[in-house]
Amino acid sequence: MFSFLAHRRACVAKQRERQERIQNLPPSYHSALTPADKGILALPVAEVVANVQAGSLDPSDILLAYGKKALKAHAETNCLTEVLISKAEGWAKNCNTQGPLAGMPVSLKDTAAITGFDSCIGYSAWVGKPMQKDCALVRLLRDAGAVPFVKTNVPITLLSFESANDVFGVTTNPHNKRYSPGGSTGGEAALLAYGGSRLGIGTDVAGSVRAPAHYSGVYTIKASMHRFLKTGNPTSMPGQEAIPAVYSPMTRTLEDLETFWRAIVSMKPWEYDHSCLPIPWREIDLLGSKPIRWGVIWDDGVVTPSPACRRALQEVVSTLEAHKHEVVAIDPPSPYEALQISSQLLLADGSKTCMQPMRFNETNDPGVHQARLMFRMPRFVKSLYAWYLRHIRRDEVYAGLIESWYEKSIEEYLALIARREGYRERWFAMMRDEALDFVLTVPNALPAVPHGGMKEGFKACGYTFLFNILDYSAGVLPVTHVDRARDALSSFKPRNAIEAGSYQMYDADRMHGLPVGVQVVGKRLEEEKVLEGMKIIEKLLKGDGKGYVLYNADD
Repeated sequence: MFSFLAHRRACVAKQRERQERIQNLPPSYHSALTPADKGILALPVAEVVANVQAGSLDPSDILLAYGKKALKAHAETNCLTEVLISKAEGWAKNCNTQGPLAGMPVSLKDTAAITGFDSCIGYSAWVGKPMQKDCALVRLLRDAGAVPFVKTNVPITLLSFESANDVFGVTTNPHNKRYSPGGSTGGEAALLAYGGSRLGIGTDVAGSVRAPAHYSGVYTIKASMHRFLKTGNPTSMPGQEAIPAVYSPMTRTLEDLETFWRAIVSMKPWEYDHSCLPIPWREIDLLGSKPIRWGVIWDDGVVTPSPACRRALQEVVSTLEAHKHEVVAIDPPSPYEALQISSQLLLADGSKTCMQPMRFNETNDPGVHQARLMFRMPRFVKSLYAWYLRHIRRDEVYAGLIESWYEKSIEEYLALIARREGYRERWFAMMRDEALDFVLTVPNALPAVPHGGMKEGFKACGYTFLFNILDYSAGVLPVTHVDRARDALSSFKPRNAIEAGSYQMYDADRMHGLPVGVQVVGKRLEEEKVLEGMKIIEKLLKGDGKGYVLYNADD
């Protein structure tokens, strides 16, 4: 009872603090956007920075424009957690006006540690415990001239493609309030999609920047481990490195994504964070080299891509082929095996660590709750259930996952690490033997899930999770929108319980207008190459009159 009362008090106090920080801002932040504000918001990041460096644009004016727009985004989607704008006004006045991000506001996932502000990541027990020092990433950003101005919402435990918790509430998708903007970096995706930020930072351990980019219609490249800063931030699973969890940029446009990546690497992040490899930005010329070879994964063997997601992938493939690119369907080492290994490694502790900070009766994510039940189920009951699935329901896929979901011993954990390395070696050989430059696939079998959809959808994250276990660089760019006529589902017979659960949520009519992205994957530490691959695809789509139209909120 005392724990529950403390939980409720913390949630009420935090929401009141957020609202007071918004209300106490100067009246200018609550006024309508002016033509000057709209002009600033329309500028690519590179132009904003150049104007600040030249002295023709004031960082305080930039902050005001983005502050206004971010507050509008929050009013529509509930995307913000910590509102730093009052503090950011001082940072803007004193920012490095010659840095590679001079005067540019940057939004950050709630995990990012900023001195004097909470990073509770949805746990009420962590409310009122402000960070004592800036993380390495925030120090680099401020040295580069950037102005952190808001932090954004996440799911409690950080293990979901939704973004909801009792402390801050539910974040909605700007395109359709009935759907999630993604997770765990969902608040960031909602803010970027709405236009309340151009540059954001998220994290990814199973698709947590790529699923939100896909759901919300923004851009990202998931870094390989040790390429991007991460030290000094709280997390729901400290010490979990079996499946690399990485910080990565997210942006509103592809042009801004390149500017952001180049700027951060130009600051030598390895001099801020011991975990970063000293790899300067590398110039990649794909068009001037040998023909580019793209491999396509059409189906991971677990969940068939929905009509909308398959159409987006087909559109990219057809465009590449029409422009004489070499595109081949591939049969890679089993993505299902990757899902088996990675799900066991990520929750090898039986999900104890991520649950530890939760208080009595604190609302859990529906997907994490289901996973928790699976991992806590007695082994003999689990064995009986797996036997039933395998022999009565003829569902080898789900049975093979269920029977392996239990807390691991040290010996079992080490054996899984060995399996992971063997799996990586097989993929390495496949990429070499097929002479692939990139792998193309969907980011998820479905567009955005409805709120609560992770109760079924948590098992269907294989299209992104695959590239976490491999530690490959992987980007997502928006390609199209769901069309109720073109993407309607005809007769469909699910192959397994995971697919059946996913397709319960697919409704092209209700999903009409939601973004749909495509995933572009390179090998480890090939972020620059992945960016160039994304640029080729977007340029060809635009040239053929198929360019993606960004969400544009009415002001």
